[in-house]
Amino acid sequence: MKASQGLFRYLIAALLIVLGGFAAAQDYPSRLVRIIVAFPPGGSSDIYARIVANELQLAWGRSVIVENRPGGTGVIGTQAVRQSAPDGYTLLFTSNSAHVLGPLLQEPRPFDAVSDFTPISMALRFPLYLIVHPAVPARSLAEFVVHAKSKPRQLNYASSGQGGYSHLTAELFNGAAGIDAVHVPYKGAAPALQAVLAGEAQYLFNNIGTAQPFVASGKLRGFAVTGANRAPAAPDVPTLAESGIRGLEEAYTWLGLLGPAQLPPAILGKLSAEVSRIMRQPDIGKRVLNDGYEVVASTPAQFTRDMQAEVATWSRVIREKGIKAE
Repeated sequence: MKASQGLFRYLIAALLIVLGGFAAAQDYPSRLVRIIVAFPPGGSSDIYARIVANELQLAWGRSVIVENRPGGTGVIGTQAVRQSAPDGYTLLFTSNSAHVLGPLLQEPRPFDAVSDFTPISMALRFPLYLIVHPAVPARSLAEFVVHAKSKPRQLNYASSGQGGYSHLTAELFNGAAGIDAVHVPYKGAAPALQAVLAGEAQYLFNNIGTAQPFVASGKLRGFAVTGANRAPAAPDVPTLAESGIRGLEEAYTWLGLLGPAQLPPAILGKLSAEVSRIMRQPDIGKRVLNDGYEVVASTPAQFTRDMQAEVATWSRVIREKGIKAE
């Protein structure tokens, strides 16, 4: 009898929790929602966070604001969300450069990209584009690999900074292709691109939207993109895998929405559905394409799996190459 009473109480408690979750989702949001961006205003994370915030505000009839909290290569803003209540009123819009790579390069790690948060949706992403200075005597990826392998330590590759995505992607590519080249880090993507345009460095992995005009004008050559599929922004450019270099199918930059750990399932589902609806609007999709991105609007489960795969890949690269943060 006591066992039956205990089971009954357990079932009643579980039912109350479920009903409470549904009630919370029905009422959500009942007050202002903050989306934290761990970078200064004006960057891609900030721009798309404001697009999402504006659309949520229109849909909900509640204030949704973007709050910029830069510093610590993204750690300050990210920690603010990690330490907030899991009620859906404080969210994080971020990139994998800050959320996945950042903590992997620090000891001790300031946070776990997956377990310390609730992944809501990867909103959009872009592959990285292998661009090469035209002075390099190669007209295809295959020719470039042969040329680079014939000149060990004689070619320079630029990056947007030590331990950044362009750096680690190039390291992954060099390893897969058997290339030994010299890394030259710059303070950002723009100076890295200028270095390749000037011939200071021979190649770079960069954003398609930024690089494509220079490829179209003949100032640079574009040989391939990372990712499993061709990029919608450059459908004529083959993937590295198509060209015979495998292992970079999951190398891309993304922007996405996360909450604190243990976000209630009903609120998580509501937020995920809203991000999917917003990102699939034709006018927003057009802007995403023009910026060189592709819409993803993934489910929480898929976003979680993608991040877990990234952590495994980049942890290995960082460990094998002995890469440290600047």
